[in-house]
Amino acid sequence: MKNMTKKKKHLPLLEKVLVTDVAAEGMAIAKVEGMVLFIPFAVPGDVVDVQLTRKKSSYAEGRAVRFDKYSENRTVPLCRHFGVCGGCKWQMLPYAEQLKLKQRQVTDCLERIGKMDVSGICSPILGAPRTAFYRNKLEFTFSDKKWLTEEQIAGDETFDNMNALGFHIPGMFDKVLDIDKCWLQDDLSNRIRNAVREFCLKNDSPFFNLRSQAGLMRTLIIRNTSVGEWMVTVVFYEDDRLKRDLLLDFIVAEFPQITSLLYIINRKANDTITDQDVIVRHGRDCIYEVMEGLKFKIGPKSFFQTNSEQACNLYRVVRDFACLSGSETVYDLYTGTGSIACFIARKAKKVIGIEYVPEAILDARENSCLNGIDNTLFFAGDMKDVLTAGFIAEHGHPDVIITDPPRAGMHGAVIEAILTAAPQRIVYASCNPATQARDLHLLSAAYSVTRVQPVDMFPHTHHVENVALLERG
Repeated sequence: MKNMTKKKKHLPLLEKVLVTDVAAEGMAIAKVEGMVLFIPFAVPGDVVDVQLTRKKSSYAEGRAVRFDKYSENRTVPLCRHFGVCGGCKWQMLPYAEQLKLKQRQVTDCLERIGKMDVSGICSPILGAPRTAFYRNKLEFTFSDKKWLTEEQIAGDETFDNMNALGFHIPGMFDKVLDIDKCWLQDDLSNRIRNAVREFCLKNDSPFFNLRSQAGLMRTLIIRNTSVGEWMVTVVFYEDDRLKRDLLLDFIVAEFPQITSLLYIINRKANDTITDQDVIVRHGRDCIYEVMEGLKFKIGPKSFFQTNSEQACNLYRVVRDFACLSGSETVYDLYTGTGSIACFIARKAKKVIGIEYVPEAILDARENSCLNGIDNTLFFAGDMKDVLTAGFIAEHGHPDVIITDPPRAGMHGAVIEAILTAAPQRIVYASCNPATQARDLHLLSAAYSVTRVQPVDMFPHTHHVENVALLERG
């Protein structure tokens, strides 16, 4: 019988390739014989030997296997896990260079996709005050399938224990890189994670196997706030009360800084906890963040911007762009837990918040009550179904609309509803300049973009936030 097994195509090694640019998704770009080549963890000015990993007719992807020359625009990464864990892909770029590339990403999207001239209206990007230890939430995964680095494989060390607590390897759903030190969250997070790992190893607490769906230890979620409050949520798969109590008692005794210690028993096939019961083991069921004197309640399922300090700066930009005098009715679309709504309420007559997730709306109402704010109303539902002519007639014509949609941008029906509502100003905050530019172009039938402010929420990544002010023409 004829062998029908498809042979794996051998892809070539390209030598002495000059990296010339960076793509919107953070990959470095080179051109070889008219073909665009995407390379991770390289910077413009590097000269590299590239092993191709994927080749199409118009582009290819590859990895740098040798650096023949390092770019002058390169610095030494902070993290020993750089290049393996998949996060912080721009640590080898000086922060000033990162900001330049993010600024260009915003202007390129607005000009190319939004078809607008941003010269004179786009302010310099607002850099983050801190480029390390800036996140307020990290989630770590337990796995009995540790990812071994090339150095570990080549070394003399033997690996009888393959348990790991850390981050998933990109593209490897069941492989986890054991993290020693992460530079994203305050160092107490590292101490908690490492202590929990060691305790579980010493006490033979089985780490989770994603393929067989077996094991005790599943995930560890650590949150903190700028006022020094800490929440630790331990997610177990098996219901082993003895081992569970031993670990939780250890955490309480070892880390008195923890404000809220919670646990969950998740027997589902996926890691989401939104539909799971959360049990308080120690302390409160929540922690609080404070911004400009406003308190925000954060529970284990709450969404909150993961860079608190820069989120406050982002909200200030939104408030400034809204140009409120105290007489306006403001609609806050995709309000989440109402943080922007609460932030601007003191300068508005009324704020109407709309959000798809019902639990987030409960948080938004609670945050308003917590801060003594009585001029906000919050509604749950699909934006295109809630924001109707009847809704506007009932709750008042918006003078200003603030919108902060997910990465996919706004549904066409929402854009039509905004155009029909015809507010004087629209403030559009986005975590995706490409979909924002698309939506701005659709709104350009009645609005002109008059101010643009990029904001860097996530140093050492290619992600960038952008705020645009639209005014009726």
